[in-house]
Amino acid sequence: MFNFDFYNPTRILFGQGRVADIDKHIPPHAKVLVLYGGGSVKATGTLKEVLTALNQRQVLEFGGIEPNPSYETLMQAVDIVKTQQIDFLLAVGGGSVIDGTKFVAAASVYDGDARDILKTRGTVIKKALPFGSVLTLSATGSEMNNGGVVTQKSTQTKSAFFSVHTFPQFSVLDPTKTYTLPTRQIANGVVDAFVHITEQYLTYPVNALVQDRFAEGLLLSLIEIGEQALHHPQDYDTRANLMWIATLALNGLIGAGVPQDWSTHMIGHELTALYGIDHARTLAIVLPAMLSVRKEAKQDKLLQFAQRVWQINEGTEQQKIALAIAKTREFFERLGVDTSLSAYNISAEHIDNIINQLQNHKMTALGEKREVNLDVCRQVLTQCL
Repeated sequence: MFNFDFYNPTRILFGQGRVADIDKHIPPHAKVLVLYGGGSVKATGTLKEVLTALNQRQVLEFGGIEPNPSYETLMQAVDIVKTQQIDFLLAVGGGSVIDGTKFVAAASVYDGDARDILKTRGTVIKKALPFGSVLTLSATGSEMNNGGVVTQKSTQTKSAFFSVHTFPQFSVLDPTKTYTLPTRQIANGVVDAFVHITEQYLTYPVNALVQDRFAEGLLLSLIEIGEQALHHPQDYDTRANLMWIATLALNGLIGAGVPQDWSTHMIGHELTALYGIDHARTLAIVLPAMLSVRKEAKQDKLLQFAQRVWQINEGTEQQKIALAIAKTREFFERLGVDTSLSAYNISAEHIDNIINQLQNHKMTALGEKREVNLDVCRQVLTQCL
């Protein structure tokens, strides 16, 4: 196991009716900007509930944060923060709204060009406004980590950033807030969480027994409840477990002290930026192909994955690995998530464009050992067709 620091200061307020408790965790005289996406938080009554909980505080609203939050939109919120002297932010939505709020929190108190935050992956962040979140979609884990992803429309670039200053102070996780979500979004959330886990687990062994067992338990739980979450939208226990799994998938715990991959995500980001495919669906396309192309480098962990997660105990090592990858693909398909580029009208003639974007964004040495170069990416994309 590698040396590691683990730090996570986010307070989790979990369970039904916890929105009311945000009043206890925001300074009573704070001037609050509430950030959200589309109109769903209004239609479901969540926004009204949040505004009621904010009590007598002075509150402004900023809506319209996109599913892939854009720099251009977020800078409008930054302007409001500066001109209105906002001192606390509250994200109400899914991972995109929370990611966007993290950027606004940092950019609002940054003295230089806010694009520096994206260019440096957040290393220039020295402070940020305090913020909290009310989660409405189980997927990204942004509610309990310090990272975010923002898209610059002008360059079709998706950039990740991280900072010790961009942890939410608190996050409300009320599973009932996910009851009215479309099936597509729930399926996306299951896939997103699954791939977050595998990016930290399917690498190479470092004798991190606890992290491996945690990761395997989360994967087994997702396989168990993934389809239930689609077909029984108001089953509280299913939605509660899905919400907590997605949070634990990317709050730093299972990734502490182990190698991490993230090449599937980097390729997926380009597919979203170029062709507008949902983030989770890009992951479902890329992951099976990535595992297949890199099966030799990942052999030990893939065999462990096959045995412990998919209970595959018969056949040769290569047969076990092939079946584990096939079962992973089948799981995504059962959720109604396509796993090929052709399903999105992307063909071989588009691969050069994707490779060029990876090169432009310096994504030329990816993976847990930085062995995923552009040639490997091309092999993966070819298998994705």
